[in-house]
Amino acid sequence: MMASTRGFFPVFVVALLAGVFLASLPSGVQSIGVCYGIIANNLPPPREVVQLYRSKGITNMRIYSVQPQAIRALHGSGIRLMLGTTNNDVAVLAGSLSAATSWVHANVKPYHSAGVTIRYIAVGNEITGGAAQSILAAMRNLNKALAAARLGGIKVSTAVRFDVITNSFPPSAAVFAQPYMVDVARHLASTNAPLLANVYPYFAYIGNPRDIKLNYATFQPGATPVRDAGNGLIYTNLFNAMVDAMYAALEKAGAPSVRVVVSESGWPSAGGFAATPENARAYNQGLIDHVAHGTPKKPGHMEAYVFAMFNENQKPGLETERHFGLFYPNKRPVYHINFAGGRLAPANHTNAHGFGGH
Repeated sequence: MMASTRGFFPVFVVALLAGVFLASLPSGVQSIGVCYGIIANNLPPPREVVQLYRSKGITNMRIYSVQPQAIRALHGSGIRLMLGTTNNDVAVLAGSLSAATSWVHANVKPYHSAGVTIRYIAVGNEITGGAAQSILAAMRNLNKALAAARLGGIKVSTAVRFDVITNSFPPSAAVFAQPYMVDVARHLASTNAPLLANVYPYFAYIGNPRDIKLNYATFQPGATPVRDAGNGLIYTNLFNAMVDAMYAALEKAGAPSVRVVVSESGWPSAGGFAATPENARAYNQGLIDHVAHGTPKKPGHMEAYVFAMFNENQKPGLETERHFGLFYPNKRPVYHINFAGGRLAPANHTNAHGFGGH
């Protein structure tokens, strides 16, 4: 999550047509993770954080930069890691293979040798503008460096925000907005790596609450199903539509085999419009219940990461930025969440007009 873009809502999103999105009944979650952000001065030490993950049965963690104490604390935990490079690292990694090799030897190999399971390396988070042109070169250099270090099983990708696509409703019409994403998509296909996408129905809702219904945005029942005439699929929640729009863009880029991993998704519990514990719980529990079933276009288990583990009191930007946590820094839950999947009713309903960017 980029604090500077957390309130971002692209103009084209507001004009999108109404959509509703459908999936199946939740029956437990095997592919849910939680992002571990640290922009705060009051968080528990990393070892206690890892213990909290384990006590809740959370098996996947995302961190946004190399945090040695946190990574070391994962040893023997069984928790799998998505490790980020900073956005400032990307140009350096793109600049030379030797820089990527040094980064891997300093920040990946020692932890892998110590038994920490690193599944993904995210080359930056929500990089925009001219800097985005360096993503592909950085990914290529990191892949070469990992292969040379006999760590080729670690998949290299980049985490994008939703506005890398345009024409996002109906989902079947979506395309990548910039040519560099076509090249990134094809590279991911060649390395069998996923696209990491930050997907936030919350921002769609607050950007257009007249047309987007709250139950549609939060996996709640009561929406009127809407059919995507482009692919014949029926949708009853905004999350499914957004993810399937990413899949449509990947197909048009010539990379239909690339799967989408939702690298961030969440809902704030305070600090702004519709930011309540009730709405946050409804969305995040719905997401956890939902991932076992995938989307209409890609049914089956999917992988997603809830943002975030803790409220972070030093995050810049709108007040909601500091209230995305599932837990307070004292490890008390902000609201009850069942990480094993908590409902036996459909976790995928609603009715609306667009998708949010982040």
